[in-house]
Amino acid sequence: MGPVLYIVIPCYNEEAVLPLTAPLFRQKLGELIGAGKISDDSRVLFVNDGSRDSTWEIIQNLAKQDVHFAGISQSRNRGHQNAVLAGLMECRNRCDITISIDCDGQDDINAMDRMVDAYAEGYDVVYGVRSSRETDSFFKRFTAQSYYKFLAAMGAEVVYNHADYRLVSSKVLEAFADYHEVNLYLRGLIPLVGFKSTKVEYSRAERMAGESHYPLKKMLGLAVDGITSLSVKPLHLITSIGIFVAFVSFICCIWALIRALTGATVPGWASMTCIVCFVSGVQLVSLGIIGIYIGKIYLETKGRPRYIISERTENMI
Repeated sequence: MGPVLYIVIPCYNEEAVLPLTAPLFRQKLGELIGAGKISDDSRVLFVNDGSRDSTWEIIQNLAKQDVHFAGISQSRNRGHQNAVLAGLMECRNRCDITISIDCDGQDDINAMDRMVDAYAEGYDVVYGVRSSRETDSFFKRFTAQSYYKFLAAMGAEVVYNHADYRLVSSKVLEAFADYHEVNLYLRGLIPLVGFKSTKVEYSRAERMAGESHYPLKKMLGLAVDGITSLSVKPLHLITSIGIFVAFVSFICCIWALIRALTGATVPGWASMTCIVCFVSGVQLVSLGIIGIYIGKIYLETKGRPRYIISERTENMI
């Protein structure tokens, strides 16, 4: 008998796309079961992230119609990363492997075959990596690639062009349960756990229906979380900039003193204004970055739960 697989799918206001993609996930699960690669006890687990539409009702109906569908619902919207975490933690004692994937149908579900094969070869983590970004706009492609390069430069251990499409074994999830960060950035935290890993490339398609729930504002927020959760280099960078500005200011002071002693001073409103604005700008940016880290410390010390499950379908109880 093959390993028990749970496909973890976060859902937020997905009533338009869920009826289209749910049969595809079920079909892929059936194919893997039929090929003997996974156990018949495997499930498609939907995680309702506090949706305001009929997403949860759709999930409940799917679970009633087919035992291979299951669902859990969070008490409120907590965000994509917390929804994925909730699904992984809920099923880690029920399965041997999990595959997390978005609900919109953009990620190639056929890559799951190669992920399961890689697990059979001894890999505990298999990252789904986009082979290209041809479907993205120039702006999104440029910013995404620049972001991954910037994360690497900041010392964060991330997998290039990998989002949250990955296979993780229950052994890794047990170890990951000891990570208690409130500020979640799973694509950066999973590599920190370690274990034997590999990559599977796939092509990303257009969204099947509905609208994306990750606008530019949320993408920027996720980027900031990724950098500040995985690296303290920005703080070191602030220190370096501060030393440089202090050195330049010291040279300027000496120059100004010499000019004053030689009687060559000329009222320079523009130059003084530029210097004040520059130094003030550096100070405000530095305080902002420090403030982000202090805010994260504040949230971590509270120790609030990262997710709260309010409902479960019958086959998850």
